[in-house]
Amino acid sequence: MKEFKVGSEMVNHPSHYNQGDIECIDAMIAAKGIDKVRAFCECSVFKYDWRLGHKDNEEQEVGKMKWYLDKYLELK
Repeated sequence: MKEFKVGSEMVNHPSHYNQGDIECIDAMIAAKGIDKVRAFCECSVFKYDWRLGHKDNEEQEVGKMKWYLDKYLELK
């Protein structure tokens, strides 16, 4: 997956979503399964699109949308 440049650590690997070497999304897949995590990714893209321009830096928000869309496609 290509990393988004603007604030990439806050988009691709934010420290608050890591516990040691395990990222939250990977733990979610292990606990809930791929289908549920794909649905979560789809809803996350919707959420970031919905709030675009109203919360965080717009480039960061678009980066988050892209990250979740890429993860959704990766899990297909």
